[in-house]
Amino acid sequence: MSHVLRRKRFQRRGGVEINLAPLMDMVFILLIFFLVTTSFTRESGVVVERPRAKTAEPLEKLSFIIGVTEKGEIFVEGRRIEIPMIRTYVSKVLRENPDAGVVVVCDRNAKTDVLIRVLDECRAAGAKNLSVAARKAGSDGGG
Repeated sequence: MSHVLRRKRFQRRGGVEINLAPLMDMVFILLIFFLVTTSFTRESGVVVERPRAKTAEPLEKLSFIIGVTEKGEIFVEGRRIEIPMIRTYVSKVLRENPDAGVVVVCDRNAKTDVLIRVLDECRAAGAKNLSVAARKAGSDGGG
């Protein structure tokens, strides 16, 4: 009888074990699959060669930037737009922040006509703080 009691005392209690190794294998396989199949895209910016100016000053806060390329293309927030659409974009920014500044980054080889039309549209939208970006004379930084 003591032999039977001793055997019960050393028997495993009825517990269920969960083997996590296959689960971890699947997680790593899925991770590798997603890493391999993910396509990474690089956001393209607008390359603009700014003119030099001796009185150029760095701006503390840039609220809204409009880019004008050498070919006369206009970019706002990375999107190419036409001149009549500038007024809509600037008006939207000024409604959200009336003190916002508008900075026009214009390529030095762009036609002056395009720059003047962009500035006119900004003024028509109500922009009071309007600037044209330039590089400080003697600076080696490109674009």
